[in-house]
Amino acid sequence: MAATEHTRRQFNRREVIAGLLFALPAILGILIFQLGPLVVSLGLSLTDYDILTKTNIVWFQNYKRLAQDPLVLKSAVNTLYVTALGVPLQLLTALSLALLLNAETKAMAFFRTLYYLPAITPTVAAAILWRWILQSQWGLLNSALGLVGIQGPLWLGSEVWSKPSIVLMSLWGQGGSMLIFLAGLKGIPRQLYEAAEIDGASRWYRFIRITLPMLSPTIFFLMVLSIIGNLKVFTEAYVLTQGGPLNSTLFYVYNLFNNAFVYFRMGYASALAWVFFILVLILTLAQFRLADRWVYYEVGGAE
Repeated sequence: MAATEHTRRQFNRREVIAGLLFALPAILGILIFQLGPLVVSLGLSLTDYDILTKTNIVWFQNYKRLAQDPLVLKSAVNTLYVTALGVPLQLLTALSLALLLNAETKAMAFFRTLYYLPAITPTVAAAILWRWILQSQWGLLNSALGLVGIQGPLWLGSEVWSKPSIVLMSLWGQGGSMLIFLAGLKGIPRQLYEAAEIDGASRWYRFIRITLPMLSPTIFFLMVLSIIGNLKVFTEAYVLTQGGPLNSTLFYVYNLFNNAFVYFRMGYASALAWVFFILVLILTLAQFRLADRWVYYEVGGAE
């Protein structure tokens, strides 16, 4: 028995070593290319590093400076605006598409593929397409509005409409979220709907009392990803508006990018990045803390 136990321990030890060796490239990649730059950026945030001149330690001066920088407040407000407006609309769009495509017909696979295609379109290419759609004089959207006698706004050229234009563009690429919602819908037992239908429940009642509670883990998952994605909005503003007009699309990450790669204020940009990281972390943890109040993992109660 003792020999057998010794052999089993040796075998388990060899398995652990083999597993670590196979995982070593991924572990090194995380340490070198993710945790490494993270630690370096924390150090840089305490300096006045600008690539071109001698670096001096300034301790927390960068953090004090960003607290007084009006562009930081402006970019934060712009980012929160897009997030507050975009996340509900994106989730609603994806869920609506999933409900429409949940039927089982011969042509449904084609329509699912068609609605998913925008999700794999490169963001830069999509932004160029939407610049044509949202062009104020001869753009597709304003031309369509003109056919029904409506004078379209300036969209990307307007301080008021520029952020809603970015949100509108984001709704076009919700194919990935749609597929996840569709998978969630497929996982809801049909017996629940059949029992509710026998009891005389209306379609709307079944949606409120069965579909939404059973989809709550999916909604929570996509909401977390959507909030983080909207807080990181950058490419659309960089390609379409360059932060204008009047800094109305100067988002936080875009402001960080300008400080780092336009003005070469690497130390200040690192401080901006760390503040952003901490705020996103706090917001994400708050969502997980509140999830127990509305996310249901089983029929009849919350986990």
